[in-house]
Amino acid sequence: MPRHSLGSGFLITKDGYIVTNNHVVENATDIKVALSDRKEFNAKLIGRDAKTDVALIKIDATNELPVVPLGDSDRERVGGWVLAIGNPFGLGQTVTVGIISAKGRVIGAGPYDDFIQTDASMNPGNSGGPLFNLKGEVIGINSAIVARARRQGIGFATPINLAKGVLTQLRDKGQVTGGWVGVQVQPVTPELARSFGLDHERGALVTDVMSGSPAEQGGIQRGDLIVEFNGHKIDQVHKLPPVVANAPPGSKVEVTLIRKGQERTAQLTAAELQEEPTATAPATRPQEGPGIVVQELTPELARSVGVSPQTQGVVVTRVPEGSPAEDAGVQQEDVIIEVNQQKLHSLREYRAALGRVKGSNRVVFLAESSPGASATRRCRYPTTSATAGAAAWCRSSPPRPICPRTAWDGRWRIPSGCRCSWA
Repeated sequence: MPRHSLGSGFLITKDGYIVTNNHVVENATDIKVALSDRKEFNAKLIGRDAKTDVALIKIDATNELPVVPLGDSDRERVGGWVLAIGNPFGLGQTVTVGIISAKGRVIGAGPYDDFIQTDASMNPGNSGGPLFNLKGEVIGINSAIVARARRQGIGFATPINLAKGVLTQLRDKGQVTGGWVGVQVQPVTPELARSFGLDHERGALVTDVMSGSPAEQGGIQRGDLIVEFNGHKIDQVHKLPPVVANAPPGSKVEVTLIRKGQERTAQLTAAELQEEPTATAPATRPQEGPGIVVQELTPELARSVGVSPQTQGVVVTRVPEGSPAEDAGVQQEDVIIEVNQQKLHSLREYRAALGRVKGSNRVVFLAESSPGASATRRCRYPTTSATAGAAAWCRSSPPRPICPRTAWDGRWRIPSGCRCSWA
């Protein structure tokens, strides 16, 4: 039985090109468009991009159509008034008003998360509609809402500046070809910012450089801090992927970075982004096994987490809630120097070590938290989960518990089912 869905859109050319969301037209067999004058048209899909959730469709009209001007979403400021127009619950041409509540929101929608948050009311059917500033310019494409409460006042729009390059490619060739330089990056913590001599957190820290990539050929190294890419300031790590993707393959780009406290530039030639290049996966991708997120340990990182710059291994950057690693007490900024009694020298060796224990119900880490740690403690715990369990070695001062849900209060508290021993 055919399914019907509702969405919104807006005309950007007089000959009938319409912008909407990818999720509005994805898998559609027929697309019908109703304009504000109640005229209806059959539309054809020109192209869509799932990563940015942007789609371009076209209708054929006998006369010139009214269009909306596109603004500059980078110039908009938090607190500025905005209007959303759409088709919520099939109620066409509904106008709501609000302000820009925040910019640069990351909501887990894809690799290019950089949403405008607004309290202008949005509901199912608003997706794909325009978000206007008071000049009547489109500054965003309404894309998502928070649906956990009846009255939340939280909606999200894709910045129009992110969509402009995508729309050009969709119109010219029906698909999006993104740029790629071959770096793996992670956010900058306050401790890392201080180690780089910055007065606040900014930039994207390079944790890996793919062999033979444009980044390697341009001289970018692991541990560099990228603060600008082709004229775009990188104040947060999630700002980098979209500007890299917008660089046309074969184009020359300039990267400003900080290395050992000194600012320098690198000249790169962007390559074409291939689907899911394994060597450039985000640093926040959970690894298999215990579920923690790690990155290569550089001398700068080592100093920022309080271990010797000569230490080799990987540093824990995130421990997902409810993961076996969290249950075992592994914490952010732990430095893992051994996996199952195998010394680590790189992120690659860490991944290889986890690969060798795939299917096992136990992983044993040797972790270090500070130089000259005074105690070593091993804890194992049983697991009935289908995923790998986690046990850990930990050296810290004072000794830090690794058993599930324990706390240091001057003595060890060991829950039942956890077998611990001093080493």
